[in-house]
Amino acid sequence: MNAPVSHPPEIAVSLEGATPFMAQYLTAKAGQPDAILFFRMGDFYELFFKDAEVAAAALGITLTKRGKHQGEDIPMAGVPVHAMEGYLARLIRIGHKVAICEQLEDPAEAKKRGGKAVVHRGVVRVVTPGTLTEDSLLDARGANRLAAVAVRKGRAAVAVVELSSGAVDSVACSLEDLGAALAAFRPSEVLVTDRMYSDEATRDALDGSGGVVQALASAIAEPQAARARVERLYGVSALDGFGAFEEAEVSALGLIAAYLETTQAGKVPALAPPRRLGESGFLAIDPATRASLEIDRTQRGEREGSLLACIDRTVTSGGARALAERIARPLRDPMAINEQLDAVEWLLERRDLRRDLRDALKASSDIARAVGRLALGRGGPRDLAAVRTGLSIAEGVAGLFVGQSGGQLDPLTGQPRRIASALDQLALSPDVSRLKADLIAGLVDEPSHLARDGGYVRPDYRPELDAARTLRDDSRRVVADLEARAVAESGVPFKIKHNAVLGYFLETSAKAAEALLRAGPDSPFIHRQTLAAQVRFTTVELSELDAKISQAGHRALAIEGETFEGWRREAARLAQPLQAVAEALAELDAHAALAEWAQEVGATRPIVDDTLTFCVEAGRHPVVEAAVKAGGDPYTPNNARLDGSGQDGSRLAIVTGPNMAGKSTFLRQNALLVILAQAGAFVPARSMRLGVVDRLFSRVGAGDDLARGRSTFMMEMVETAAILTQATPHSFVVLDEIGRGTATYDGLAIAWATAEALHETNRARTLFATHYHELAQLETRLDHVCNLSMVAREWNGELVFLHEAAPGAADRSYGVQVAKLAGVPGAVVARARSVLNRLEGEKAAAARLDDLPLFAVAEPEPIRGPSPVELALRDVDPDDLTPREALEALYRLKGLA
Repeated sequence: MNAPVSHPPEIAVSLEGATPFMAQYLTAKAGQPDAILFFRMGDFYELFFKDAEVAAAALGITLTKRGKHQGEDIPMAGVPVHAMEGYLARLIRIGHKVAICEQLEDPAEAKKRGGKAVVHRGVVRVVTPGTLTEDSLLDARGANRLAAVAVRKGRAAVAVVELSSGAVDSVACSLEDLGAALAAFRPSEVLVTDRMYSDEATRDALDGSGGVVQALASAIAEPQAARARVERLYGVSALDGFGAFEEAEVSALGLIAAYLETTQAGKVPALAPPRRLGESGFLAIDPATRASLEIDRTQRGEREGSLLACIDRTVTSGGARALAERIARPLRDPMAINEQLDAVEWLLERRDLRRDLRDALKASSDIARAVGRLALGRGGPRDLAAVRTGLSIAEGVAGLFVGQSGGQLDPLTGQPRRIASALDQLALSPDVSRLKADLIAGLVDEPSHLARDGGYVRPDYRPELDAARTLRDDSRRVVADLEARAVAESGVPFKIKHNAVLGYFLETSAKAAEALLRAGPDSPFIHRQTLAAQVRFTTVELSELDAKISQAGHRALAIEGETFEGWRREAARLAQPLQAVAEALAELDAHAALAEWAQEVGATRPIVDDTLTFCVEAGRHPVVEAAVKAGGDPYTPNNARLDGSGQDGSRLAIVTGPNMAGKSTFLRQNALLVILAQAGAFVPARSMRLGVVDRLFSRVGAGDDLARGRSTFMMEMVETAAILTQATPHSFVVLDEIGRGTATYDGLAIAWATAEALHETNRARTLFATHYHELAQLETRLDHVCNLSMVAREWNGELVFLHEAAPGAADRSYGVQVAKLAGVPGAVVARARSVLNRLEGEKAAAARLDDLPLFAVAEPEPIRGPSPVELALRDVDPDDLTPREALEALYRLKGLA
């Protein structure tokens, strides 16, 4: 199981004999025993004891010592504050939790309490793989989700939160569908109860999630306690307003609520209300199928080379995430699918609008993640700038659609419903408009990254800030102005000076000061000090100016901080409408990107309905086609026709042909066309009609599971069993080489029985690739089976693959020829051909191989010298021949041949 990598809780260290500083550290560590504690000390985060040893080994930093505790040296390591995120990312990537313990007061304040006073510190956050919010730690084009799994009364549920954008989803399902439901979200971290963690029944689902698994106390998931936590998280008295959640869903949401309470140290994230996703709303794709089809990651775990990377033409990070979610969770409702197809088709037909839309979106920002950070108190002025930019872009995008219509789609708006809905979300409320106006008026064009750096509020936005900045930046001019006014009022030649004792003061000669000294208490000039030759005065205005100048820098930063906090609170308060704007921009980007890709590759709109039809004309594998065309070669399209009812085609097709001829590509191609069509995308084909699929299964390729003691054949049988127990008449199944991992007759028997069950019992539309040519007989034995073969031809002793699927069974497998193409030594190929001829010559069930000499070595082909024709050709120089001589030479060569 993908268990946590974090080191186990270390034995509690006693506070006895600890220094005040070490006692503070040990207290903080006791609150986070299973996390690595980053303890802030000035410009460094320090780590001690076991944390230091683990971090030093993981990060390659120096392990040293600092002082002693109970007579033992204290191991210590440290990382600079400015470089913390890089080290943090490395620890999170390998599955550790990290608790951030910050200084909660200025060290100067601590000194006021006494020389030995310790700066107040506290854990402000616990960082885990599923709770990251920083841009530097996140993939901008991919979601980072925290999932929780619960099982109650035989029902399972998955709850998911993306903390960086505030999206919360919940889906209830059967235990059999848990793996597919969880894998669809591709979480970075999965929360389960400690009972589930050790439950064999859910082990496969957790293994297939791809995320780090964290076990929590089972009591947290009890429905009553879980409901209370979720209500507290959202600040409501009941969850009924969000939907009718099953007990398992409430338990899963409760696990997330409890985890956020712990990791966010009491800060409430800006979360959208949980969306309850219907169990039948999405195409079920189990983890093995996702890996086989390389939907969003290749089998090496890379994005490049996947279906998603191939079709992604989005121009914003939010749009990229929306497209990834659409491809990861295709829809199952024909009406919803066709609404998405309407939007893509509408934008495909309006090239100029699509171009303008994509150009506008390129300048947009990631509003959703910016708002998420601001709500948690981790955002900065640049996040406010992202909100401002995104809102400005939203207004501009909405303006592009004015006057654009397509009357046959929606008689009210003239636009597809999904487009019209997105445009409605782009309409800014009065509060959001005010926030945008404030940010435009008050926030500089390029603000600093951190609020504490200042300089991000525009001049003239707050008069008191301008005054503080003037004092801070131009105090000499202010002092000179005051000096001139003092001279004009008194007629005395004053000079304003400054020292550490008096601050600013007015100084003049003793003779010039006599008149002021005689004026008494009514004079505005207050006597401060008399020296041998000078007398020093002050005024009320100068005293106030002195205080203001000395505090101007701090006051300017404080006013900017107050301004920032006001904007931040307002952004957090308006999180839901701001996230709605972000979702609308992302959806428009995803629609436009699919239209752009469709135009590039010549994709067409599929017909999606609720029949059992699967009909593709001239279909192409989107990823393979892109790779083939990049190499300058053409791609051979293929047709496929299946009908679960058997009325307009076969229910099951047996696909035969040699290795390397394209069987696996043909199978994957048709499965990917199903995904694209139900994701609301156009498909690379001349035409496609699809009766909507409820479950997609792909058993293409093989691999073992050494960690669990499962051989390749065992894994194949486990996955085949899942297909046979879960596939329905509305499912689509692609199977490749079932039964190849065991003895020939065992494998043939399993493949035969599996094909019969899929045809007769499951009645699923199936493409069944095999090298057991005996299965071709099923075409005459079962009502709705047909044969397809991948065409290959031999030419001058060489095997040529045409990559074309044609009706009928293959006549042979051409395995020996493929071995030759692979570079198998000629002697081995010749020996294999000899054995094959003997086997094919035997008509009995068992070929008499004992007639073949054991380990017989084929005679090597004799080394031939040049032929007489070749020798004669060497003596011919065509440039020196007359036409008659050339004709004679040709007759002579023909005679030699």
